[in-house]
Amino acid sequence: MTAPDQSRRQRLTLLACVLGSSIAFLDGTLVNVALPAIRASLRGGLDTQQWVVDSYLLTLGSLLLVGGSLGDTFGRRRIFAIGVGGFGVASLLCAAAPDAGLLIAARALQGVAGALLVPSTLALLLDTFGEEQRAAAIGSWTAWTGIATAGGPFVGGLLVQAGSWRLIFLVNLPVVLATLWLLRHAPRGLRLAGARVDWQGGLLCALGLAGPVFALIEQPRYGWSDPRVWPALAGGLALLAAFVAWERRVRAPMLPLTLFRRRNFAVGNVTTFVFYAALSTVAFFLVVFLQEVARYTPIAAGLALLPLSLIAFALSRRFGALADRIGPRLLMGGGPIVAGVGLLLLLRIGRHAPYASQVLPGVVVFALGLAMTVAPLTAAVLGSVEPGRSGVASGVNNAVARVAGLIAIAAVGAVVAGHFSASVRSSAALRHSPPSLVAAVARRPFVIDASQPAVRGALVDASVDAEHLALTIAAALAIASGLLSLGGITNRRHAVAAESCSGGALYGSSPEAALRA
Repeated sequence: MTAPDQSRRQRLTLLACVLGSSIAFLDGTLVNVALPAIRASLRGGLDTQQWVVDSYLLTLGSLLLVGGSLGDTFGRRRIFAIGVGGFGVASLLCAAAPDAGLLIAARALQGVAGALLVPSTLALLLDTFGEEQRAAAIGSWTAWTGIATAGGPFVGGLLVQAGSWRLIFLVNLPVVLATLWLLRHAPRGLRLAGARVDWQGGLLCALGLAGPVFALIEQPRYGWSDPRVWPALAGGLALLAAFVAWERRVRAPMLPLTLFRRRNFAVGNVTTFVFYAALSTVAFFLVVFLQEVARYTPIAAGLALLPLSLIAFALSRRFGALADRIGPRLLMGGGPIVAGVGLLLLLRIGRHAPYASQVLPGVVVFALGLAMTVAPLTAAVLGSVEPGRSGVASGVNNAVARVAGLIAIAAVGAVVAGHFSASVRSSAALRHSPPSLVAAVARRPFVIDASQPAVRGALVDASVDAEHLALTIAAALAIASGLLSLGGITNRRHAVAAESCSGGALYGSSPEAALRA
């Protein structure tokens, strides 16, 4: 192959990786903005919105490490192509879903596809570019996926407001087709001799997480004593215990538990779980509240969180460079605390939530804390292991971030739903309302569709209180993760440059891990 042909092949492969990974990274921001429209269209409630997000995160988070093993075993291009194609098919099913149940099932399939394509992206770039070209290629991939992710909230709002929530899934189809066409020029990819796929571990992890998530989301409707709830919780916890036992004895585990013997790896991943739980809580509940209660348009709600993406994208690399000079500990401690302060500022939000005075200050401060945290956190985790295992360490860290979002949305949603119900039932304004009406509206947090002024006012007040509770929990989680880092992270020098980890688990893969693999 001539040099011009090789260069063209590399450019087309890079473009395929950018397009393919962008549909997975954009998914969260697009779908969150569309949640109120999905709820209204499918006549659901908060539980419907939780399941639309969590069904995707459940399969993505539990199978992410399995997807990486599949790429090593069967070839990165093949698995990446299957993931991209599967994501397209699942997106079409999401767009055509006539009810909430089928949409949730299609979202779970999207998560499976995402678990195949996300780990294969950087691996495919490694197969395509030589050592002297990899840093530039991966830098380009990081920049363009970051730009695409930053624009996600606005694009999602525009699609929902201009047409329908179904467009956020249909928009994936031309990108999928273009990516598959470009992949014809990509190398087949290396297959690692002796690579094994931990199917049993992936299944135990997925089923184990599904049980507690089902129990947390459905408990507000059925109660803890219901035979559909407590057995799901107990069974899920038992399967998670079986998952840990399996990972300890299997020859090629998807989750190498020995890595957690390293202090920075263990503390860094616990910090990741707690901090990303706070981030997911904010991204979910703030967007829902702004549209359902404060009556923001989808575009306005999408733009409300745009500073979060822009500030994190602009400053993460700079804070990474600072961490390279002073070590990750102070930034990993201070960043989440600053983010927590930003969330406390959001407690000023009222029923109308004027953007400039009540929303923007908290979002900006939270974004600053996020930018301070992401790169040092990723570098600390990757730097705690030897270079040959940095890819596994990155995969574990990314899976932990996704599982954190999964658990947070289910758990905080259960607390918020219970608080909302109690507030509505104890409202003086509803004292003389029919008990059946009070019971009906108490089961639907943030849904303000009552025609009577007294009922409407009570629902708005209960929604504001519930939103404040969600933000308080998120702030406590963020601050707790910072204190954990201050007490647990050490500043030993590592070969990992935090400046190269600016995307961290936000983008689902670490460029630095790829360069060290």
